[in-house]
Formats: sequence, C-alpha cells, structure tokens
Amino acid sequence: MMTTIMRCNGTRLARSMIGIVGPRFFSMATIPKAATEPAIDILMGATDFIQKTPTRVGPRNDLLLLRFRVMGIHSESTMSLRGEKEQEKQVQAGSAAGVGPAEEKAVPSYWGVAPTKVTKEDGSPWKWHCFMPWETYKADVSIDLKKHHVPKTFLDKFAYWTVRALRLPVDMFFRKRYDYRVMMLETVAAVPGMVGGMLLHCKSLRRFEQSGGWIKALLEEAENERMHLMTFMEVTKPNWFQRALVFAVQGVFFNTYFLAYVASPKLAHRIVGYLEEEAVYSYTEFLKELDKGTIKNTPAPAIAIDYWRLPPNAMLRDVVMVVRADEAHHRDVNHFASDIHYQGRELREAPAPIGYH
Repeated sequence: MMTTIMRCNGTRLARSMIGIVGPRFFSMATIPKAATEPAIDILMGATDFIQKTPTRVGPRNDLLLLRFRVMGIHSESTMSLRGEKEQEKQVQAGSAAGVGPAEEKAVPSYWGVAPTKVTKEDGSPWKWHCFMPWETYKADVSIDLKKHHVPKTFLDKFAYWTVRALRLPVDMFFRKRYDYRVMMLETVAAVPGMVGGMLLHCKSLRRFEQSGGWIKALLEEAENERMHLMTFMEVTKPNWFQRALVFAVQGVFFNTYFLAYVASPKLAHRIVGYLEEEAVYSYTEFLKELDKGTIKNTPAPAIAIDYWRLPPNAMLRDVVMVVRADEAHHRDVNHFASDIHYQGRELREAPAPIGYH
C-alpha cells in the first residue's frame, strides 16, 4: 500500500517537473498529453537511432522515452549550422540564376564576418586576398647593389663562411637554372623574418615592453619574401621532388635558425645579411641568363604586376629587377640589426625601418 502511494506520488512529481522544464530543455512543441498516446508522438524530432514505431507504452516507459529525447536537443550552434546550409542553398540558387562571380564565392557566416569589397584606384575590382592595394608599392631599384659587410669579428666570419658553404650544394644542384634556384631560395628567405618577429613578440610579452617596431619590420620582411615565392611559383611550376626538397630544407633551416636566434641574435641577423647578399648575386645572374636568352623572358605574372605596381606589359625581367631591389633592402635591414646588437644595445632602442622597400 505504502509502496503504491510513493510510486504514484513519484510519477506525479516527475510529470510536474517535465511540465516545468520541458519547454526549456526539450525542443518539442508540446509535452505528450497522455501516456496512452502513441510513442511516435513522444519521439518526434528525436535522433535517428531511436526506432519511430507506433507503440503504446505505459506511464513509466513514457518517462523513459522522454529521457532519450535529450539526445536531440537543438543548441544555438546547431541551429546556426542549419541556417548556414540554407544560405548556401540560396547562394547556389543565385549562381544558377546568373549571379556574378563575387556572389558565387560568398561564404555565409553566422558570426557576421563579411568580406570587404576592395577596388583598385581605377574602380575595377581587386582580385587578390593575400594582399591589399594599400600594401603594394613601387620598388626602389636605385639602391646600391654592391654593398658588402666585410667580416671582421669571429662571429662575422663564421656567418660569412657558413653562407658561402651553403651556396656550394645549391650551385651543384641548380647550376644555371636560376628560375628554379630563386624559387628554392625564397622558401628559405621567408623564414628568418617570421622567426625573429615571433621571438621578439614573445620577448615583448614577457618583459612588458615595446619592440620599437621591429616585430612589424621583421614580419613585413617575411611577408615580402613570401610574395616573391608566390610570384615565382607562377613562373616555374615545382614538381613533387622539388616540393619534397623544400619541405626537408625548410624544416631543418627553421629549427636551426630558431636556435641560432635564441643563442645570438646578432649572429642570426648577420647570417641573414649575408644570405641576402647571395640573393642579390643570384638575381643578378638571373638577369644575365634572361639577357642571353637562356631563360625565356615571359610576361610578368598578374600578381607581380599588382604587387609592385608594374606596367601591364611588364616582363619577367622587370619582376627580377624589383625582387633584387627587395633583397638588397633586406640585406641592409639585417646587417643594421646585427650592428645594433654588436653595440651592446637592443633592437627596441633604435627605430625600426618599417616600410623600407
């Protein structure tokens, strides 16, 4: 008798609680009216693994089935994903109806991150996402290309002969194929600026101090070198072996340069200074091969024309000229950074050459 009363009271209490919290935690429109209704009504909208077969169940089973319904709760993120799918369908329908390419590539975002519409100075649409019009520039090709830092100290000589030693296998492998040579060179040249900028960034956070603009300057260098690579990838298509070689060389060089910069920033910057001197030499030889006709002087890639603001009829030779000027500027920046450390000072004590092209 007592057991029956407690079971009935428990059932009523459970039903009362479901009636209160049901609208909040269950995504069904209404709570089942009676335990004798078909279980298919109770399981409406539940997960697919529950068999939706009309079966009559008792009161206790009714509560048990309602507990399974928690598996089908629709959170706000789930609803947003469904909304994105609906938007994707609308975009596809719009493209089928003849909507322009800009609308075709539109990616719906629940977070409200919409792409900005960028145009050139003449009003034509800007087609690049890896850089913006305000990041383009005209390279200063009048820079002195013959500058050379004469090694005097032990660290300078170590840096100089290390770079000279690294040049030997490159000469043996690529020989006069300077188009492939510079492509490989750029995969390495884009590493030091990123490593140096990253370490200075972490140092600035640890010491609660400014960097003097050097973080930005080094990251600008890394981005500029990467744009060199993006350009020459349009000129020479790397095969699988060259890609594998880049993967291996980059892995070794990144970790080696990271350790070198932690141990001695002045040595690391001096090494990059000499690497850039070698880059200037390589691009000068590249120009000689173009003038001889050994390497075909093809039209400049579109990305190079927009990035360096070259004329529409620019050729590959024009691209090599501006890239060589960039390398000469990077040479000066890294030798300057090394000189600051040699004077016993930190980079933040001297203004960084931001935007030095």
